Amino acid sequence: MASSKPAIWNEKLELPGHVRFMEGVGDLSMLNVISERSTAEIYLHGAHVTHFQRNNEPPLLFLSQVSQFADGKPIRGGIPVILPWFGPREGQPMHGFARTSNWDLKEIVPAKNGAIALRFRLEADETAGFPPFAADYLVTVGDTLELQLTVTNGSKDKELSFEECLHTYFHVGDIGATGITGLKGVSYLDKVDGFKQKTETADAIKVSSEVDRVYLDTTGAIEIHDARLQRKIVIGKQNSASTVVWNPWIAKAQQMSDFGDDEYLRMVCVESGNVGKNKITLAAGKSSSFSVTLSTTPLM
Repeated sequence: MASSKPAIWNEKLELPGHVRFMEGVGDLSMLNVISERSTAEIYLHGAHVTHFQRNNEPPLLFLSQVSQFADGKPIRGGIPVILPWFGPREGQPMHGFARTSNWDLKEIVPAKNGAIALRFRLEADETAGFPPFAADYLVTVGDTLELQLTVTNGSKDKELSFEECLHTYFHVGDIGATGITGLKGVSYLDKVDGFKQKTETADAIKVSSEVDRVYLDTTGAIEIHDARLQRKIVIGKQNSASTVVWNPWIAKAQQMSDFGDDEYLRMVCVESGNVGKNKITLAAGKSSSFSVTLSTTPLM
């Protein structure tokens, strides 16, 4: 049976001609967003952006054709919100609980240059060793896709230490014709090679095998140069000190039930956030924010 919630949300928050509420895949509630220069789809499950596309361009984000869309399951692709931990945690779900929680949509407002801004909120009780906290996620759909995540420590007397990451899956025409720049000289942990610490030596990172790297103390913009689609994706960020680069390649892709066997050829994850030694610690009642702006230009 279809949920009655979308009709209620339409009545209260719908922006006619720009934001429409609907049942998405797996009967999960979804927002379809139309700005003057782009379109997007966002699920309340995880406040998960699954689609962003500028007018007359290919989609920016990759979404697996076999992704699960179900309560308690993460969506494979788009932009999962990783919080309050990154990676495995004994006895707890991988990458925290934010990406599988239902977020509340708090407001929708027109933004500058014909963009549409949507604000989501997740309130977490004291759980998994963390004090209570709130996360506010502002998604602005326009000529660019702008994302801002703000975390507030809700405790009156305890520190909150957490990791955060926007685990962005980018759509590329051919991973073999794609290079990632902006990380030369940066130290990273190579998870494929036993978490050894290394230093990036390549001007442009080329993916030709499984890649799973956590780059630390890196605050500058990253670029994805896609020769097949003839475009450059620019990942600008503020208050983000970590960058993760991931592609599962052949064997890992075949082991994943929610990822197609050959989909590794058309995606790469370049993730922004604060993880590992770059994790955030907040005093009681304090907040922190980081933001990411995703844009595209023709590859010259």
